[in-house]
Amino acid sequence: MRDEERPRRTGYHAARITFYVLLVGLLAVSPLGLLIASAQTSITIEDRGVEIEFPERMTFNAQVEGSADIERVVLEYGVERLTCGTVTAKAFPDFEPGRSVTVAWTWEMLQSWGSEPPGATIWYRWRAIDQAGNEAVSDEQRVVWLDEVHDWQSISRGMLTAHWYDGPRSFAEDLLNSAVDSLDQLAQTTGVAPQSPIDMYIYAGYDDLRDAVLFEPGWTGGLAFPEHDILVIGVSPDQVEWGKDAEAHELTHVLVGHLTFSCLGSVPAWLNEGIAMYGEGGPDPESRDRLEAAIANDELASLRALSGEFSEASDKANLSYSQSYSIVNFLVEKHGRDKLIRLFTNLRDGIAIEDALKDVYGFGLDGLEDEWRASIGAKPRRAEGVTPTPTPIPTPVPTYQPISAAPITSPIAVTRAPTPIPTPSATSVQIAEVSPTPAPTEAPAAPSSAATEPLSAPLIIAAAVAILVAIGAIVLSTRSRQSL
Repeated sequence: MRDEERPRRTGYHAARITFYVLLVGLLAVSPLGLLIASAQTSITIEDRGVEIEFPERMTFNAQVEGSADIERVVLEYGVERLTCGTVTAKAFPDFEPGRSVTVAWTWEMLQSWGSEPPGATIWYRWRAIDQAGNEAVSDEQRVVWLDEVHDWQSISRGMLTAHWYDGPRSFAEDLLNSAVDSLDQLAQTTGVAPQSPIDMYIYAGYDDLRDAVLFEPGWTGGLAFPEHDILVIGVSPDQVEWGKDAEAHELTHVLVGHLTFSCLGSVPAWLNEGIAMYGEGGPDPESRDRLEAAIANDELASLRALSGEFSEASDKANLSYSQSYSIVNFLVEKHGRDKLIRLFTNLRDGIAIEDALKDVYGFGLDGLEDEWRASIGAKPRRAEGVTPTPTPIPTPVPTYQPISAAPITSPIAVTRAPTPIPTPSATSVQIAEVSPTPAPTEAPAAPSSAATEPLSAPLIIAAAVAILVAIGAIVLSTRSRQSL
């Protein structure tokens, strides 16, 4: 090798070394480098399930580990139901920071607005953040809110599933077939049909039902939860006929409640209970006789009075239910099912009952009452001279119907009005709501359990690496030709 070639060969090696040093440095801060570094500071979340103490509470458990101290763990959860926007509740369990922590948080139903209905589906996921700022989110889990005391069995037909634990399979099949027939009949006469699958939970009497639902009267025999597409009844195998009427009543509430669900308005009691009585097949003979006597003696309540809550006195409440049925039956028989569906649609869209009636039928509450009274031979309506106070939205107090056909110790069917999602203790939970339009609750997709913080300007860094590689290749090629 000639002496004059040594400086050029030495310069070539120096340029190559400089190029590799710069390349390694850029790779260290590139997305690939950051991913390698994050793998060394990963967080793992092990979901350890949910302990249910039905109907009082449920406890969520998890184990979190990381290469840096875990500083924050959040439980994000919600209930699958109709709501006025996506709702995610957050709970912050207490724990001592460390590289391996065990966390638990208890949802106390007694501190909420009331327990979720039996059969409600609850979703949840865990989010953890360590001292270095790394974050991970667990896979989303689902659990059914139901007691483990009873040996629940299930049978399905069409859009309806019956769950029961007491009595033979033939008992549940009898109730299920009757419920399906009620749905078919209601669809034919009113046009109201299921929009999603419905679950029916059959408890062995009102004592068991009362133990399963918090904050409900002891005489509760049936409850409808339209926002969950769930109904519950308390009926023993020796009360099948009463059970058929009760389930038809509550099924209608579920269908109408789902159809008219709105955060902008509500369905008046006379329409809500009247259509449920219609789905049940109408009042029993004794209640019909009481209605005829009220017509003859001019004891009927005004339609405006029936728009709010019914009386808690059983005799007056029974008459309110019968009168409401008679009004709904008049609308169906004289004006047809298509107009009734339009009325429900107007209410769903937040139109007040007065305007909703006028839009569909051409008359308001007073006009409806006048036509209905004339059709049954009742005396003319007495002018009240005052504007009624609208029913608060939503109505937290359930309406109920005495069922005189049931044995004297039998329960009474109750319809529970839609309520906001329960908020556990304010000190431990924050609720975030978005999207003001009604929509089923949907949980946002969760990243994998090894998720990390977003990388900063990865495209810029990648482009810089590519440019450097290209320049380096040109330099090395030039140096190589010069050395020859």
